[in-house]
Amino acid sequence: MAPARAPGLDPVVRFVAYLSAMTRTPRSASRSKSTAAQKTARRGPVKRGFRFCIRWAARIVAGAVVFVTAVVLLFAVVNPPQGIYMRQESSRLGGISRDWVDMDEIAPVMGRSVVAAEDANFCNHWGFDMAAIRAALDAGSGGGASTISQQVVKNVFLWHGRSWTRKALEALITPVLETFWSKRRILEVYLNVAEFGEGVFGVKAAAEVYFKVEPADLTADQAARLASVLPDPKRRSVEKPGPLVRRKTARVIDGAETILRDGRAACFER
Repeated sequence: MAPARAPGLDPVVRFVAYLSAMTRTPRSASRSKSTAAQKTARRGPVKRGFRFCIRWAARIVAGAVVFVTAVVLLFAVVNPPQGIYMRQESSRLGGISRDWVDMDEIAPVMGRSVVAAEDANFCNHWGFDMAAIRAALDAGSGGGASTISQQVVKNVFLWHGRSWTRKALEALITPVLETFWSKRRILEVYLNVAEFGEGVFGVKAAAEVYFKVEPADLTADQAARLASVLPDPKRRSVEKPGPLVRRKTARVIDGAETILRDGRAACFER
């Protein structure tokens, strides 16, 4: 015979059992929480590693931007040394002809001739001639749209060659150059780093090698002939101009006079 329970005890027992059931954690739930904690613990190092990589990538990019800006600022007042392509040609040829000359010591017609030949809208753009780029794309050509500013970036800071890496860097550095250099400075550097023939770099060396004169004494015809070989100085000759160079020379003479009349030379002439 079962022992008798005290009156009124059953409700209390049932209430205590109810509370015990409510506070007890089921085994399945406990296992789920343990698994979630383990997953979170495993994800922790991955997240920390990812954040570490992002922080260092940001630092590298910021450092590169600061470095490029500093070098561009420096070369705004200090004449740049030989670029990668010049050093390559010097090594290949056993030396090159190149002497720096200030813009004030170059015949004004030389600057106008180069602008007329290479970048007629030089004074009107911020480093990229969008009209020339669209025209080149419409013609199905990827070349022929580089401005003088872009060519300075390529010759001073980068290397020659058709690669997306160089093009991307050129596109990034060109606006920085245009921001911190005057148009006159850009043209001055271009005239001192441009290749005018095999191993002949800069207008001073070109004037002396081809015409036996100083850059300040170049005539309109001589300046135009030098400018006419710039797109392809290894195949076009200043000393023995072919029909193509002669036709281009006549166009450059006319173009130099045109940009003088319509004000497109004002940004680099004093």
